[in-house]
Amino acid sequence: MILMYADPAATEAMSASERAEVARRHEALHQDLAGSGEMLNGAGLAYPKDTTTIRWHAGGSTSTDGPLTGATLQLTAYHVVDCASPERAHAIANRVLDFHVVAVEVRPIHDSFGMGDA
Repeated sequence: MILMYADPAATEAMSASERAEVARRHEALHQDLAGSGEMLNGAGLAYPKDTTTIRWHAGGSTSTDGPLTGATLQLTAYHVVDCASPERAHAIANRVLDFHVVAVEVRPIHDSFGMGDA
């Protein structure tokens, strides 16, 4: 799984041309990986301000508005890929880094639900 992080304030401040460039780059990556069979799924996520965090406690659960942490960088999108090696996953992840997605986590999936043999 490739987890993409960006600063939501910077995302909101992007110009129309910057948004178009980000969309173009992600669409090109999706096309390439769909063609090779490596792209299983992915999505862009709503702004963190539109998030609800639900936490478990011994007596039940509580919910709060907003993301899990108050960090500047927040999870903005993800791709689930099926590739031959960790090095290939890192190469794919490097393709999403830019002025908008400033950090990427590459994390193996140990259980998959509804994603074939991922």
